[in-house]
Amino acid sequence: MRTEVGSSELPAASLAGGSSGTASWGWAVHEACARLAERLAQGPPPAAGFEVRADTAGRADADSPYARHAFGAHFAEVAVDTITGETRVRRLLGVYAAGHILNARTARSQFVGGMTMGLGMALTEGSMMDAAFGDFTESDLAAYHVPTHADVPDIEAHWIDEDDTRLNPMGSKGIGEIGIVGTAAAIGNAVFHATGVRLRELPLTPDRVLSGLRGGGVG
Repeated sequence: MRTEVGSSELPAASLAGGSSGTASWGWAVHEACARLAERLAQGPPPAAGFEVRADTAGRADADSPYARHAFGAHFAEVAVDTITGETRVRRLLGVYAAGHILNARTARSQFVGGMTMGLGMALTEGSMMDAAFGDFTESDLAAYHVPTHADVPDIEAHWIDEDDTRLNPMGSKGIGEIGIVGTAAAIGNAVFHATGVRLRELPLTPDRVLSGLRGGGVG
């Protein structure tokens, strides 16, 4: 079996984003494999082989009266230095309900990667616009700070394997963004619990944390 993607000879497809990849492409792959199995059950294939095709237009992109969202709960343990304003995340935990997990190893990696991105969103990643040139001042990873291994000492991702027959033939949901969005909120809440200061602008850089601590209120 051979898979081809990114060829101009193929029809237009959805982009790789919005947690829609497996849930949309997988529909066509599942149907093609089912047709292949049916064909093989009929007898030995010819020497030259054969081809099966699947077109899910009108089904994979059809509206549904049922929600297809993934859900997650995020937990964070942080330490805040009240002298420097530095926030360190000691532990992150995410527990998810994202339909049927098709590949446990890659799913865990995607969950953990998403949580790491949420950590960057919460503490380090921010852009400034150069008013004179109309462009972002951060042009490389030296200026745009993303988390590294040293910034994530303990991170865990777990899930509940759901069985939802109203999703798609695989029963899968998107797991790209679900690891990101709640992590930043969990870290922000943990900082609030540690300091009593509610900060509503990300990233939670030391200057913003110190400003909130000195002001004694919402930052």
